[in-house]
Formats: sequence, C-alpha cells, structure tokens
Amino acid sequence: MAERNLNFDTIVERRNTNSLKYDFAEKNGMPKDILPLWVADMDFCISSYIQDAIVSQAEHGIYGYSEPGEAYFEAVSSWMKNHHGWDVKQEWMVKTPGVVYALAMAVRAFTKEGEGVLIQQPVYYPFRGVVVDNKRKVVNSALVQGKDGRYQIDYEDFEKKVVEEQVKLFILCNPHNPVGRVWTREELERIGDICKKHHVMVVSDEIHCDFVWKGKHQVFAALKEEYQDMSMVCTAPSKTFNIAGLQASNIFIPDEGVRERFKAQMWPTGVHEINGVGLVACEAAYRYGEEWYQGVCEYIKGNLRYVQEFLQNNIPEIKMCMPEGTYLAWLDLRQLALSEEEMENLIVKKAGLWLDKGTMFGKAGQGFQRVNVACPRKTLETALIRLKEAIES
Repeated sequence: MAERNLNFDTIVERRNTNSLKYDFAEKNGMPKDILPLWVADMDFCISSYIQDAIVSQAEHGIYGYSEPGEAYFEAVSSWMKNHHGWDVKQEWMVKTPGVVYALAMAVRAFTKEGEGVLIQQPVYYPFRGVVVDNKRKVVNSALVQGKDGRYQIDYEDFEKKVVEEQVKLFILCNPHNPVGRVWTREELERIGDICKKHHVMVVSDEIHCDFVWKGKHQVFAALKEEYQDMSMVCTAPSKTFNIAGLQASNIFIPDEGVRERFKAQMWPTGVHEINGVGLVACEAAYRYGEEWYQGVCEYIKGNLRYVQEFLQNNIPEIKMCMPEGTYLAWLDLRQLALSEEEMENLIVKKAGLWLDKGTMFGKAGQGFQRVNVACPRKTLETALIRLKEAIES
C-alpha cells in the first residue's frame, strides 16, 4: 500500500465541517467569507495510512473505553528515538487529551495559588491563560529581538525574575511559538542550570518538535541527567500529522515522584482514558506516516520561502525573520506605524484575512501578526496578494 495524500496543492473545502478555523468566523466577530490563516492546524489531508486506520476502527462498530497496548508505546518511542535521539521508558508516559490540558494540570500540580509561573513572551497565548485561570501569578521574562529579527533569551533578566518573584514553575516553548526559534543545546542548558539552581520545575512544550528547518531539536529532559527530576516534556502527533481534533498527547515525566504529583492532579478531573480514535491515529501516524511527514515538511519549507520572497519583492516594509522551526510566520508590520485599531482594519476589513494578532502573545507582540503557512500555495498566494492590495489602497 502506498501513501495517497502527497499532493499538498490540493485545496480541500473545510467549510461546513464544524471546523474551528473556517466555520466560526461570525461567532468570533469576523466576516463570514474571511480567509483564515490563524489557528495552527493544516489545510492538508492527513496521511492516508491514518485515514485507513480510522476507517478500520469505525467499521468495527463498537467504540468503548480504550487503552493502548505495547504496540502504541513502541510506535511513539521509536519516533522519539529515530527523530530526536531520545530513549524514553514506558513508565514515563502519561497520556492526556491535549498539551494545553497537560500545562494546566502542571500549573496545579507544581504550584500553589498566588505563586509565580515564568513564561517568555511573546509566546503561545494559552501559556498565560493556564496560569491566570488557575489563580497563579504570570512572571514574564520577555525575549529580546536582535537587529536581524532573531529572538534571544535575556539570561540575566530570567534569573532575576526567578529569584525576585520566587518562581516555582517555568513553561518553556521549544521550538518557540510564535517567534520560530529552535533553541540550541547551549541556550537550553543555560536556562536549565538556572532552574536547577533555584529549584524551578520545567514544563517543556515540544509539540512543534518535528518541524525544524535550521539546527536540531533538543529535548530538554535529555540534555542532562540532573534535569530528569525537574522536568516534564509535552509531545503530541497533533501538529506533525494534522490530527489535533483527535485529542491525543503523550507527556513524558521521567521522575516517579514528579509523575505521581502530576497524575494526582489529573485524576480528580475525571480524565482516565483518552479518545480511542486518537490512540489509533497516533499509532498509525508514528508507525506509517514518515513519507507523508517528509513530504509536508518540504512543502512547508517551500511556503516559508515563498512568503519571504513575496514580502521582499512586494511589501518590503513587512519583515519576516525566517523561522528556524514551526509552520508559523511571525510578521513584523511595525514600519507601517499603525495603531491596534488601524491594524485590525487593514488585516480584517481591507485584506479580508483572519490572522493571530501579535498582542495575543503579549505586549511584545504589538505590531506583529502570526500567519499559519500550512496550506496550499494558492491559498497563501491569495492571502499575500490581498495584504499587498490592502496596504497599497
């Protein structure tokens, strides 16, 4: 059997499928016919191997409680070993219905109300949400953007905030969403050593780990043996294989004591088993999805180059630092010198685009827009032409 879904130029109609991305524009205050490039799911058909596995599961006709066996762990662990050089043990793995759920449980497990949780804005906005919603204190050690557009960690500020705010937990975004950094071993070890020194738990969101265009993804817990008793690594097939709606994530917690604290917080929520179809899809993805994955990576890299070249040739006042990872472009529109209201008018009303505005990721995101480029090239071309014409008008 061969992979069937390798034509990433195919435009698939997603409207009227209960798609969060396409079908809920009006409920979110957007025009009905807006072109969405916001939420991070892809507009590509998934691997045909995953489709076939789901169809086979559906044809069985009984959808009772599900729990994965050895084959599931073998598929997941082989992927981690082959792609990231990380040997994981089965007892480390805790399955959750999503990474954001796991982040929320970690906040509750490893901090008390009012205690500080450190994040690095501009960063994926649910990081702030799970802290605030659980009545903890957001401590921001903002990333610093260099003249070349590339973001760096302010280590002095990081340690100062950890000490002064008595931080108990650090949520790391690795690779970083939305700025596209793939943190190096040296960068991660430097912040890891600060966290170890001050007894800070590290929760590393590595959901974008399979999309690395420059450098190499470094699994935080694998960097040093002493990090294992202070870290939790969040992974999922959802971004890699476009199956976010199936709600299956694999969380790795090497230290038994830390793992039990996490599970003790999770169990009272009533989440004992996760989506049975998600388990089937995850196993099929990691076992048979390599050809599709390699294909989609090449296509996305082409899309990122296309965006960069289009901006340089047509809208030079908009800058994009080529992301080292993720399929998200972080566009700098500050040269347009627009207010938040004017920016919204330009993007939504004039260009007819639904993007993620930079301020969603923190104050440091003002003047930026995040664009999901995991779509057919024609869709991306249409969006960029709309943006160009809106600016020219």
